[in-house]
Amino acid sequence: MLRVALDTNSVYVTRAGTSRYVRGLLGGLRRLSPADVSFMELSWPVENFGYRQPGRALKTAYREWIWSTYVAPKAASRMHADILHRCTPSLPIVKPPGVREVVTLHDLAILRRPERYRWWQRFSEPRRLHLLHRADRVICDSHFTASEAMSLLGLSPAKLEVVYLGSSLAAEYPAENDVPAGVALPEQFFLFVGSLEPGKNLRLLREAYGLAGGGKPLLPLVVVGARWPGVQHEGGEEKGWIYLGYQPDHVVAALYRRAVALLFPSLYEGFGLPVLEAMSMGCPVVCSRVASLPEVGGEAVCWSDLTPAAYGDAMRRMATDSVAREHYAGAGLVQAAKFSWDFCAARVLEIYRAVSDGRQGS
Repeated sequence: MLRVALDTNSVYVTRAGTSRYVRGLLGGLRRLSPADVSFMELSWPVENFGYRQPGRALKTAYREWIWSTYVAPKAASRMHADILHRCTPSLPIVKPPGVREVVTLHDLAILRRPERYRWWQRFSEPRRLHLLHRADRVICDSHFTASEAMSLLGLSPAKLEVVYLGSSLAAEYPAENDVPAGVALPEQFFLFVGSLEPGKNLRLLREAYGLAGGGKPLLPLVVVGARWPGVQHEGGEEKGWIYLGYQPDHVVAALYRRAVALLFPSLYEGFGLPVLEAMSMGCPVVCSRVASLPEVGGEAVCWSDLTPAAYGDAMRRMATDSVAREHYAGAGLVQAAKFSWDFCAARVLEIYRAVSDGRQGS
């Protein structure tokens, strides 16, 4: 029996993509239930979602320096783990002697877009990325991220594996869901889902709405996402936009279903989960051919140049052309079906077995 310890700390510290990755991968692995592999969660199961200090800093310090260095290796040894899977390179867990290591690299935004991070992350995370050289295998969310790992970190292609993510929103919420009580949504609206920081590029949408100020107005924008204290953000709230902050999955699913289109002008993505989630819910997507997004969107999204004028044109088309909306909604469903957490889990299982057998990467 091959015993794998998975680092699941992300579900206790963030609601962003890394947390969704851990939950999606674990769900897929449990559904597959392989007879030759067992899975154990390795984490400090204490939530740290708030930003009130010094509580957050103390919990972070314990998790990243004490737990990962002293507690986690002993726990992995007691589990008799054969493989340690670090589901993000941000937590430098010390692996016990003789244990093989798999690490998932989601992106290299810390090097490409450092303004998206807090000062201490900009100091520590580049150093932690060099620990990827010790790993037996590095799983990348996209071919784009694998290419970045080779060019920016000098990792060998033989060490890298590309495994796409999945989306479970459509399966978990197959029927119409409610939006938050007291939130009055317009009959038609565009949707933005993502953190409110410069890399997600809400500034471009603000400029697109500004250009439209003298002509026919654009549909309102509903913004789902939170600001991260200590990180540069994209500016103040825009008049006429509806800011909902963080919302649970059932609300996000309802918004995808109701929106005219998802607007996703991101400058850099290692994968781009909102694009996949929107497609899986039949929501048309407007985004740009940057980073990993062409791998996710294929020809099923409305591609736009990263300019305010181009986004304004795409938004008007989505708002007025029902044939175009139906085309992108249908094409998105077909494209989204190519990705699933079960596909992801099956591929990760193959990697565990290859690492255990000492085989080279594909």
